[in-house]
Parts: sequence; structure tokens; C-alpha cells
Amino acid sequence: MTILLDHPIVYESFALIDQEVGVHDLSAAEYEIVRRVIHSTADFEFLELVRWSEGAIASGIQALIGGRPLVVDVTMVRQGILRKVAQTFQNPILTALDFATEALPGKTRTETGLLRCFEQYPHAIYGIGNAPTALLALCDAVAKTGQMPPLVIGVPVGFVQVVEAKQRLIESGILSIYTQGRKGGSPVAAAIINALLTLAWNEVQDLL
Repeated sequence: MTILLDHPIVYESFALIDQEVGVHDLSAAEYEIVRRVIHSTADFEFLELVRWSEGAIASGIQALIGGRPLVVDVTMVRQGILRKVAQTFQNPILTALDFATEALPGKTRTETGLLRCFEQYPHAIYGIGNAPTALLALCDAVAKTGQMPPLVIGVPVGFVQVVEAKQRLIESGILSIYTQGRKGGSPVAAAIINALLTLAWNEVQDLL
């Protein structure tokens, strides 16, 4: 069995988080996700803010094991997951901004790039930590084409269109992990992906 290890400081941090969280009603997989988000943000409010649709975590794990690409909105998310992806399944990582040197009329560059990614990789895992316009565009593209990604992580942060984008994701029927309200961000998106990679890797190793 190949054990996936984090830095010792991470485990020390996890122990402190466990002490402060105390008793909870999350499953082991759910808590793995929430704990990594708290570790990345030092914000215990995420214990109540991180949510997922039924079956989303399992679908994301199986997609990672199956080698599906990861499409992220910005470079910061990409940088946050590079090490864990390299340690595990070496899934291709695509950044939406790399697919758009300039924006289409009426759209942001990130939105434009994400739509181009979706045209080529509709069954990738999508992680959006920064751009609510990209999340809205993705939901619209899924509704228009009927092509459903195995998982969308929708955690943009901010004020303009953020809550609306997350609500659209919730109502879309797409399997998703998201944060309620205005909080989120690229570190949150990266933490969720890293947690899923850890869960997926451990699942595979348990079968060996």
C-alpha cells in the first residue's frame, strides 16, 4: 500500500482543528473536505457553509480515479492542486484563462475560457473558486447541451453575482460541492479538490 502523506505540520493542524470542532455529524468523507477547507482558511464558519448535493462526493472520487481532467477557473486553483495531483492520479489540469487570450463580446475572459473548455471537455471535473460569471456560464452550458460533468465545485468569493451563481448551481441538478453565501475563493476550491484526491487515493489503496 502506498500511503499518501502530507507535511507533519498539516497533521498537527488537523489535530488542532479536530479539537476545536469536537463532535459533529459529518461522514468521514464529508469531514475530510470540510477540515481541509478550514485548514486552508483558518475559518471555522466553513463547517456550516460547505455543502454538497447527494452523490457528489462519490461521483467526484470515481471521476478522479478514472483520470478525468480537472478544469479550474484561475491559476491560483491550479497551483494549489498541482502537488496532490502529481502524487496521485496525474489527472490533466486545464485552466480556463489559458483558453481565452481575449474575452468574447459581453463575457469575461474566464467565462470565455471556461465555455471553450466545456466544448472540449464536457465530462471533466470543474473547480471554480474565483469567477461567478464562469459558474453561471457553466450552468447555462450544461442546461443547453444536456452534458453533465461528474462534479462541479462552485465556491466563488465576493459580492457581485456570487450568491446568484451558487443558487443557479444548486438548482441545476448538477452534482456539486459548494459554499453557501459570499465566502469561498481559490484556496477553498483547491482544498476541496485536494481532499477528494486524498479520498480517491485512499479508496484505491484500500483495494490493493
